[in-house]
Amino acid sequence: MNLIETIQHRLASLQPVSLEIQDDSALHAGHAGNTGGGHFTLKIVSSQFSQKSQIIRHRLIYQALTDLIPQQIHALSILAISPDDPT
Repeated sequence: MNLIETIQHRLASLQPVSLEIQDDSALHAGHAGNTGGGHFTLKIVSSQFSQKSQIIRHRLIYQALTDLIPQQIHALSILAISPDDPT
């Protein structure tokens, strides 16, 4: 299982309606402070985020991925949306 598949598997616990993961690692290769982990952009839509603040939404995501950070995931840009959020 590659890292994107691992992330998808971990985030399945949030029962996403939609999940997009983009590997941005090549854009950040060799920058200061990177110890080798990947850079990712994540867009996730889940009813688990209903009535929750962005901070709580991000915490739920980080809890699912905690042991992957910072060794395998160096940076993670998150857009966490509830299906009932206004567009």
